[in-house]
Amino acid sequence: MKSQYRVVVVGGGIVGVSVAYHLALRGVTDVAIVERDRLTAGSSWHAAGGFHAINADTRIAELQRYTIGLYSTVEAESGQSIGLKMSGGLELAGTAERWRWLKSELAWMHSQGHEGARLLTPEEAAATVPIIDPAGLFGALFDPEEGNLDPNGATYAYAAAARARGVEIITGNRVTALDPRGDGGWNVVTETGTIIAEHVVNAAGLWARRVGRMVGVDHPLVPMPHHYLVTDEIQAVAAIDGLMPAVTDLEGFTYLQREGDGVLLGIYEQHPVHWAVDGAPWDFGMTLFPEEIDRILPELQMAYARFPVLQDVGVRRWVNGAFTFTPDGNPLVGPVDGLPGYWAACGCMAGFSQGAGIGLALANWIVDGDPGYDVFGMDVARFGPYATGDRYLRATTAQFYARRFVMAYPNEELPAGRPLKTTPCHEAFLESGARYTVNWGLEIPLYFAPDPGFVETEALGRSNAEPFVAAEVEAVRTAAGAYEIAGYARYEVTGPGAAAWLDVLLAGRLPGVGRIRLAPMLGPAGRLVGDLTVTRLSSARFWLTGSYYLQDWHMRWFRSHLPTAGVTVDNLTDDRMGFSISGPASRAILESLTDDDISGSAFPFLTVRTMKIGALEAVVGRISLTGELGYEIVVPTDRHRALWDTLRDAGRPLGLRLIGDRAIDSLRLEKGYGIWSAEFRQDVTPGMSGLDRFVAFDKDDFIGRDAATWEREHGVTRRLVLLEVDALDADARKDDGIWLDGRLVGVVTSGAYGHHVGLSLALAYLDPEATAVERDLTVYVVGEPRSARILPGIPYDPLGLRLRDG
Repeated sequence: MKSQYRVVVVGGGIVGVSVAYHLALRGVTDVAIVERDRLTAGSSWHAAGGFHAINADTRIAELQRYTIGLYSTVEAESGQSIGLKMSGGLELAGTAERWRWLKSELAWMHSQGHEGARLLTPEEAAATVPIIDPAGLFGALFDPEEGNLDPNGATYAYAAAARARGVEIITGNRVTALDPRGDGGWNVVTETGTIIAEHVVNAAGLWARRVGRMVGVDHPLVPMPHHYLVTDEIQAVAAIDGLMPAVTDLEGFTYLQREGDGVLLGIYEQHPVHWAVDGAPWDFGMTLFPEEIDRILPELQMAYARFPVLQDVGVRRWVNGAFTFTPDGNPLVGPVDGLPGYWAACGCMAGFSQGAGIGLALANWIVDGDPGYDVFGMDVARFGPYATGDRYLRATTAQFYARRFVMAYPNEELPAGRPLKTTPCHEAFLESGARYTVNWGLEIPLYFAPDPGFVETEALGRSNAEPFVAAEVEAVRTAAGAYEIAGYARYEVTGPGAAAWLDVLLAGRLPGVGRIRLAPMLGPAGRLVGDLTVTRLSSARFWLTGSYYLQDWHMRWFRSHLPTAGVTVDNLTDDRMGFSISGPASRAILESLTDDDISGSAFPFLTVRTMKIGALEAVVGRISLTGELGYEIVVPTDRHRALWDTLRDAGRPLGLRLIGDRAIDSLRLEKGYGIWSAEFRQDVTPGMSGLDRFVAFDKDDFIGRDAATWEREHGVTRRLVLLEVDALDADARKDDGIWLDGRLVGVVTSGAYGHHVGLSLALAYLDPEATAVERDLTVYVVGEPRSARILPGIPYDPLGLRLRDG
């Protein structure tokens, strides 16, 4: 062990060795893995070793495909067998609704390039895996990009390949403290001495929460025990010549794979338990828990019915070992705001599906300052402080675990850990029929149901709540709608250097005092890191408005680029809230509450002013996401409820109605407006998204200028378009594939029914050659092909007269 390394990786499981290997691939070989016991000694040693390429987040799915594809390379490079078995896998459908869901999943898989995936009849599934009882099955989905491996072999193969490239592996030496150095970097205190490191990677698995707390970070992850059993020999399995596909019984909450001449059966029970919420004890060894058969008995009974041969075969061994889970099941990866040189690579429940992807992204991040992919779905910044409370963690991780194989509906709302954060209007909105979703822990109205007894039905198609959404849309188009904007993040930038700093940080031109502009924010590679609204309240005071759930992500970005003096950035999100009112009656409502002249000439589009609204002083900007004349009214949070009462009373005679997120989606798609996480993402550029019209290419300098200029000169690989879809009972959804003459040419980013224009609409990225308006396209909606075409213009108010001149 040396006294100094560029990077110290804490933890020697599959994730830790992958991070070290990928750093070495990038030329960073001054790396040490420091492991408290031996390699694999956390969760890796007892893992079932299964892997799959699909994930609800398509960007993570891409990295899972990379992970699977790299195994043969690492095996060859290391000379260490990893027992790789590319068997493929089956998902079984035991209900008609699940069968429809699998058809949708197949279309989704094809849109992601999984060309070998296909549907099977129950009989075909049973012929492929002869221990399946096909009774009651509707069919199965076969994915060739599934399989399993030897967890120990895979971990040691990565370790050997990393060591051959110069990485040092130190075992039997626990890290006891991580102390920041005054000159930068970290003192990594171990049982055998202190190491100086420029970077520290927390890949500590079961101990990751404890390691995080060494630096003052409470990572939202907890260990949970997970059962699987391995059977004695099964004659029908032994008779299979070659590989047997893995099986997931979606209605039975179990997975099964071949293990020698028997099978391994794993259970995601509906009543999981937690263990060592603060992290495993430091002296926890390579230990398993006693099996709890009574607790998992309901799932075992379903498994023994689906695979009847299990009733007549012995169990060779039980495994009940701990894995770490996060609230959404995806890992925690990346830098932590305020801790230069500290990196997370933990919370990885599916290490053998995601390990290489984590290693690749983190190595790129450390070397280039950019992961090279849109990895927000596993970015440590996707969770805020709200997620670290034990009660919340227990509720959300148990919910994820129990729903591992439960069918997800696009309109369902999961209850765990809710409500956690609410606005001062929460109770009043409940009385008005609000139905809520959640955004970064905050309750956000989806729609308002006048009937207090209304129950929304979970559905793959359109919801039975759509009539309420339609009424909200119509109110905005014909009178006025009030939308709570507490779900926007707001940052204040002040100081003598504020304007100069923002001019470099943002790709757009800064507004004058009293004006508002839209400004993309780019990374060095020219890809988006924000679509912000910039409001200039004075010469050296700006507000930046963006997506609520990006607060930690954006604050990390801001602070990483701040000069040493002259600029201050404060997060005002919890301190300022308000409402957007929009629609043809919105000016009359506001005029009744203020003495200011807010006529079109005195208060034009994209103007901001401080004014009295009733008895309240508010910052009012003339801006709207609905395509109508509209205003955003912001007050201190303690006056948020008073603002609503004021607006409600003034707006009632003019038809003002509360609206929620679903109405906003319908309204914005009628205008072709994109939003972050759908149309605007880290893997998208200004030219692709159409945000290049807000880029000030003639500015002397801004982050990403060279890359954005290159794109402007050479063209784009995808273009954002607005589609009309011939939908029936469902609208297109994010990541639905788009086809032209049998060739995949794009994917949907968001879809909704345009209630005012009477069209099913979708925004989508297409290959440039497929963007001719006259082309007939096909979109797979809930697995069924639907005709679609690019709209020649915006369907509602294409000239923007109502927005600008209303």
